[in-house]
Parts: sequence; C-alpha cells; structure tokens
Amino acid sequence: MSNYPPSWYAASAEPFGPRAALDGSIEADVVVVGGGFTGLSAALSAAEAGFSTVLIEARRIGWGASGRNGGQMIPGMRWAATDLADKFGEDKARALVALGLEATDRVRSRIAQHGIACDLRDGHFHAACKPAHLDHMRREIDLLGRLVGYQSARVVERKDVPAIVATEAYHGGMFDTAGGHIHPLNYAIGLAKAAEATGVRIFEETPAIAMDHGSPAVVTTPRGKITASHGILACDAEVGALEPSLKRIMMPVINYNVTTRRLSDSEARALIPSDASIAESRFVLNYYRLTADNRLMFGGGEKYSPRPPADISAFVRPHLEEIFPQLRGIEIEHGWGGTIGVTMNRLPHFGRIGNSLFAHGYSGHGVLLTTLAGELMVEALRGKPERFDMVAGLPMRGFPGGELLRHPLYVAGMLWYALRDRL
Repeated sequence: MSNYPPSWYAASAEPFGPRAALDGSIEADVVVVGGGFTGLSAALSAAEAGFSTVLIEARRIGWGASGRNGGQMIPGMRWAATDLADKFGEDKARALVALGLEATDRVRSRIAQHGIACDLRDGHFHAACKPAHLDHMRREIDLLGRLVGYQSARVVERKDVPAIVATEAYHGGMFDTAGGHIHPLNYAIGLAKAAEATGVRIFEETPAIAMDHGSPAVVTTPRGKITASHGILACDAEVGALEPSLKRIMMPVINYNVTTRRLSDSEARALIPSDASIAESRFVLNYYRLTADNRLMFGGGEKYSPRPPADISAFVRPHLEEIFPQLRGIEIEHGWGGTIGVTMNRLPHFGRIGNSLFAHGYSGHGVLLTTLAGELMVEALRGKPERFDMVAGLPMRGFPGGELLRHPLYVAGMLWYALRDRL
C-alpha cells in the first residue's frame, strides 16, 4: 500500500485511502493521540460508549509498531504467571493473569464483530531453548490451571516438536491453542474502519506538537487544535517527544522482520506443520510464522541504535538459517524494521497525567494487550477505573543513567542477556 514504509504488510494490506489532515479547531468529548492498536481500540470503545471522539495520527493508521510487528498473538502478560505470583502473591497474580487472558478474547471478538480480514490463525508455540526453560513451562501450566482453570495450554515434549515446527533447536515447549497470529496492519485498518463507522473522526498526517492535560485537554497540531473533555495518549515508543516525563520509562528497541519467497503448500506445511506462531524462550529471541500466502515471516536480532542495518535481509538471515538450516540461501523478498517501547521490568505502563490517560510499554506483547488497554482507558473514563488502576499500580521505574547514559547502559544490559542466552 502506498504511503506506508515498505514491508510485506504494506504490500498485502487491505485498501485504506489517506484520511485528511486536521485543518482548524474542533471540539470533542475525547481526543486520542496515536493511530495504532491502543489508540484505535480506545477511540472505537469511546465512540461505542457515546463519546464524540477524534483520533489524530502523525502519519498513517498503523504506521508504527502496530503495522510492522510479527503479528504474534501471545496470551497473557509479558511476565509468566509464576513470576507474577512470586512478586505479587497469588491473589493479585490471579487478577492479572485473568486480565491478560481476556486480551486474547477481546482481539478475537473485535475481529469477529467487525468482520476484519486479517488472516487470523490459531495456535502459539513458546519454544524452550534450554531444558530448564521447559521445566519452567511445566510449572507455568500447572499454576495457570490452579489460578484460573486455564485449559488451552499444554506441554510439548522434545520428541513431539517436529509436529509443531521442523527444527532441532528446541527442547520442547508450551503450545497454546488460544494464541495465534494475524496480519497486524490489516487488523489496524479494520479497527479504523470500525471506528469511523461508529462515528470517530480520524485525521492522518496530523502530529500532536503540544498537549495540555488540563480540563479541558487541548492538543495542538501544525494547522489546528482539538479541545476535549478527556485526552488519551497512545503513542508507545514515540510518546517521549510529546510527553518528556514518560521518556525515561521506555526504551525504543528496533526489531527486524523478513519474509521469504512464497513456498509451496507442501514446503510450508513441512516447515511449520502446526501453522502456529512461534517465539523462543530466550531473552533476545527469534519469532516466526507462516503468512497467508505461504511465506516464512521471521524476526531475529535486535538493534539498539536508530540506524538500521545496511541490509536487513543479511542482518536477519543468520538467525533464520540457524533455526532452519534447510532454508540456507532461500530468497528473501521483504525486509523491514519497527520500533517497540520496552519498559525496564517488561510490564506495560499505564497511568494518568492531569486529565489524560496513557497506556504503552508492552515490551513485545502488544498485539493482544493493546486492544484491551484501549478499552480499559475508556472504562476509566466511564467511572469504572478499577481494572485500569490495577495495571497502573504495577511497579515501574525508569531506566538508569539519565539522558546521556540511559541508552548505553541499556545496550550493555541487553548484550549481557544475549550472552547469557548462549551459556
């Protein structure tokens, strides 16, 4: 699709012509800044609740991480249930686990309700890269059953991995039938169309250059202004430019994805017989799946500087061929990158600034959590803030080092974790 960064997603997206930029001053009950999953979900939910709603996007709908990610629907929070229970106790862990699992239902519900054509497929495999990781997954499944009666996940022994994926890289894993994968840009476009049909006014190529979080909230754009009773910030990795107070909480990390040439049906099914999305248990992980037109989409390696590699395909290829040596030398036809917002502890960051709400920092779990985040912000606007506040109350601290040292210290930490993955 034109006007989007080159990617397989842009090349295969549903039609969605440019929306006009804001020109002039308007008023609304709710103004949403950001046209990714979080902002679109919030705008749609607000309109459904009877609020007059305006959404502005600096570029195109789904321009950022929402239109460039791996498309993996990974149930739950970024933390395992065992980690949540160890940190917060079982009662709070139960509530957080239930909320994280609800995010899966909400995405599936939106797709069904609005007839969103986004190549929904079922099944997610969390691949154990070490025997100890598989042991942890056994404990995780036991605890999920005890906490919330979860029945969708099962242990996969090493001998059974070939029925999931054709690689010898893993010691087993956890297969979750509630997970899956989608075409994320088409999901974003589907949400946008549903929002417009519900009355949301969407303006593209309309960056927010200033935001007053008072009552009313006022968003200033290059050629206009929106005055609203409530503001919602949904900018994820880009929020620091608009709200510097949040900049230290998130670190932008660029992930790179490629897609191979189209595979035959037999080639594709031999590679991933389960047609599941797959993500590894390593800290710096590979993640991959088949697309609807039988390409292998593979994400591997992370880069901690804003300058992309000279050749994205060459950057990702070694990771792909390590997992699938049978694909050595295969043609790679698309390569692209996208920036995600990562928090220090990998939990999502929700909160308030004056009369505005924000949600971001999904740390790689944004395909599902974002839709729920948008809905929780609208719940809070409607006077039911309990679930939003539960997430907003999670412990959160900024990256150390201040403006000059924060990024170098983060890079050093990530390199340490990458080394630990190999030990």
